[in-house]
Amino acid sequence: MPQGNAAHEITHRVHHLADGREAIFFADATSTVPEQVVDTRALDPRGEPGELRFDRLTGDWVAVAAHRQSRTYLPPKDQCPLCPSVGSRESEIPAEDFDVVVFENRFPSLGPALGQVPERAENQVPVPAYGRCEVVVFTPDHNGSFASLNDERARTVIEAWAQRTQELSGMEGIAQVFPFENRGQDIGVTLHHPHGQIYAYPYLTPTARKMAEQAVKHLEATGRTLLGDILEFEQAEGTRMVVQGEHFSVFVPYAARWPLEAHLVPHRHVPDFAALNDEEKDELAIMYRDLLRRFDALYDTPTPYIAAWHQAPLAAPERAASRLHLQLTSPRRAADKLKFLAGSEAAMGAFINDVPAEATAARLREVTP
Repeated sequence: MPQGNAAHEITHRVHHLADGREAIFFADATSTVPEQVVDTRALDPRGEPGELRFDRLTGDWVAVAAHRQSRTYLPPKDQCPLCPSVGSRESEIPAEDFDVVVFENRFPSLGPALGQVPERAENQVPVPAYGRCEVVVFTPDHNGSFASLNDERARTVIEAWAQRTQELSGMEGIAQVFPFENRGQDIGVTLHHPHGQIYAYPYLTPTARKMAEQAVKHLEATGRTLLGDILEFEQAEGTRMVVQGEHFSVFVPYAARWPLEAHLVPHRHVPDFAALNDEEKDELAIMYRDLLRRFDALYDTPTPYIAAWHQAPLAAPERAASRLHLQLTSPRRAADKLKFLAGSEAAMGAFINDVPAEATAARLREVTP
């Protein structure tokens, strides 16, 4: 039976693709989910997961997924695997029409098997790359972007993020759920159709671990949340603020690493999408698109970006100290120039930003989204 949000009547239904992968169809508030989906493709059985190798120098896990070398790469529009299946043309979405679809990635970096990963591995023996990778298709339209979605569709995508976050968080061995979007060929996208991804990691990623450690230290020392204090400071100081809403604010971080970077932060301390209430989701659908449109309005061509939705780790005490927020970044430092990670950034993780955060914030405030 379809399930839904009583207030917005956003329903979803789970179907299965020919090789057994789940495909979850979400319907807009004024639409309905398909009752029957039949994938008639002759697909090979799903393979075993890749492997995780532990880097003893850094304490980080590295996924090895050789099967991804054969994944689809920048196909023409008439061969796009994220467009609807029409007539004899079969795609990853076996339906002629849909609103939003989330399906298990055919070429996953993690999974499809689930299980526990040790905190460390000193014997240099790989472990299975447990976890789950999903693709989130925002619209059946091949052209456009998240910024071009209407209010209703953007709200449906946010509901899908919330539902998938809750579902994935309950799966065996999952330590962190990370929704994200790579937009633009300069970022490295392999499909142009408007879509994002969700990675459910069996370990805490290096960036998440660093942020969680800082958040826990701050909470233990002050009794306050770190991101809450940062938001309060930015609101009071003002020069790096871009937009303030009732439930969310957007600012350029004081120590921005990228020439274009902005953080979208909820005013209420919530760990993830699943914890947002309806009013917060409604405003987020508007403010997120406003921010994306500001990035695009800076130049005559669309701006490549990475939209990284940082959600709290699932383990305590990191979960209590960490807050959901978006880090939107772009390497675009001028209309015809990109920032490439060279020696200092790529090798040492020591970023050098040519653009002051205050200047970026002023530009984002001034443009008309």
